[in-house]
Amino acid sequence: MSSAADRFRYDGKRVLVVGGATGMGAAAAQTVIDLGAEVVVLDYAPVTYDGVKESIQVDLRDRAAIDAALAEVGGPVHAVFSAAGVADGTPGLMKINFIAHRHIADSLIASGALGRGGAICFISSAAGLGWETEAEIIGEFLTHDTYESAVEWIEREDNVFRDNYLWSKRVMLTYVARAAFPLAQKGIRINAICPGPTDTPLARANEELWLGFGNDWREATGTEYGTPEEMGDTMAFLNSDAARGINGVNVIIDGGYMMSSLAGSFEPGTMVAQFLFGKLG
Repeated sequence: MSSAADRFRYDGKRVLVVGGATGMGAAAAQTVIDLGAEVVVLDYAPVTYDGVKESIQVDLRDRAAIDAALAEVGGPVHAVFSAAGVADGTPGLMKINFIAHRHIADSLIASGALGRGGAICFISSAAGLGWETEAEIIGEFLTHDTYESAVEWIEREDNVFRDNYLWSKRVMLTYVARAAFPLAQKGIRINAICPGPTDTPLARANEELWLGFGNDWREATGTEYGTPEEMGDTMAFLNSDAARGINGVNVIIDGGYMMSSLAGSFEPGTMVAQFLFGKLG
């Protein structure tokens, strides 16, 4: 007879972490390893921590390389952690931040590697909040449901300006919300986390913008930046059996900044929150 604690564990489960070499992906991988999972990592960078069953190098901007990596992964896969992401200025940003992740999930489902009882968790961002304000154009993009057609759409002259970090995260949150129903019909759940400022190598490389956001909140509350472990632990919960009733949800992990600001109890952040949620004007 299993205990309540067993529902949080990953014993006997095989997990794929896309972007699991560093940052939040690495934290999620290490958490589920501790919880009993067999972990396979896909990443361009090498894995430098212990416990990973297999590490496969892949460039998410290359569809053929992704497919070759997935053939090596095989199955079964019980949970997918889609953690790879890059900042503005990186060539092929939409491929890395969204298009490849969707292709990986679709491919695993189509092959039967990811089936009933499976779960997917994306790392989005607080920058993706307010996706509802662009639901129509994002919906148009999402109808291009193959790797190639999505790339073709984003590379059109009138769409290329959307190949940026904020839009990639809004697309991701829209996709998670829209995919909840069709995936539920297959017995698969999908969710995302929306981290606030988090002390990762990528954030440090974009410190002024990424880690400067919310300084007023941290000063007022005496709190620090988020940690990769906080994000990884939440992802591990969302992909566990303990969260089997959670589907299509975007979980904000920012210590309370965004909701307090939107509600008006933290006034310095109210305008920012209202802008992100499309409440201004």
